[in-house]
Amino acid sequence: MTDTASVGGRGNERIDDPMRIPTLKDVYKARQIVDRYLPRTPLIPSPVLSEKLGCELYLKCENLQPIGAFKIRGGINLLANLPESIRQRGVVGCSTGNHGQSIAWAARQFNTRAVIYMPEISNPVKVESMLRLGAEVVFEGHDFDAARLAAEARAEAEGLYYVHSANEARLIEGVGTYALEILETVPDLDYLFVPIGAGSGACGSVIAGKGINPDLKVIGVQAAGAPVVHDSVKAGQLLSYDTMATFAEGLATRVAFELPVRIMREGIDDIVLVTDAEMRQALVTLLFSHRLLAEGAGAASLAAARNLADTLRGKKVAAVISGGNFPQDALRQALDEERPW
Repeated sequence: MTDTASVGGRGNERIDDPMRIPTLKDVYKARQIVDRYLPRTPLIPSPVLSEKLGCELYLKCENLQPIGAFKIRGGINLLANLPESIRQRGVVGCSTGNHGQSIAWAARQFNTRAVIYMPEISNPVKVESMLRLGAEVVFEGHDFDAARLAAEARAEAEGLYYVHSANEARLIEGVGTYALEILETVPDLDYLFVPIGAGSGACGSVIAGKGINPDLKVIGVQAAGAPVVHDSVKAGQLLSYDTMATFAEGLATRVAFELPVRIMREGIDDIVLVTDAEMRQALVTLLFSHRLLAEGAGAASLAAARNLADTLRGKKVAAVISGGNFPQDALRQALDEERPW
């Protein structure tokens, strides 16, 4: 990508470098924007799951956002900070659903054209949401990374601002605001579990969470069938795989990206892997214990916390329920296959 589409701006237009590493101060600035558009989501103490896991567990309910996912925070922060001349041309992105919803929702607030590329087989709940928000949805390729290449080409051809799902500092600043909310409620939190697709949420949690409480341990969670970020952080280099396999489209990435991996290598305490069966069981458990609907990625944090229950015993723990956009057929399958803890 050239600087026209990926960095955004022509001539006298100037925006921040999307590849810079945000600071805690940047997250606080983002909250001034996020709070104008979005209510703060609940942080729910869970006595029943705390008893089962032997810790003091809190659930951060980002599945209750207007689009049912945490990424809305990043989208509104990005669009609010773009020059008006760029917003008038429009934005383009690639998504398996929640990033696209966030861009579509934010673009609607600023009367901006939004084009979202998605894999040919995508979550219908997320597709319908983007269409309802006024986005142009284009289906291209068999997975996220195939669709991403088409989105980048479209941005280049039409001079649209390309909103990368991970290499974009404004997104990380925006989503980091949920970590501020968590730490303001439980300042002595010991562990924060965050799902990782491309990694913006984990990066925001590292910057904001550990910026407030250096003793906080931030644990990222990836799907065992899509471990590219986990493997890249461990290897100290960006990796890409030809295939991946998980029902959790929010975690379904096979290419690691520079900015989030750089941040996680410096700040994340660990990245753990969970299986699809573990995520399904966690989402069924959330549904029965708290009447909370989580998608696969949204249940990943709780699945990981259960796997690490011995380590967490007696600690204060928060699990980010990152999204709740779960289609009916997939929910029926999960209920048929799994039982709550």
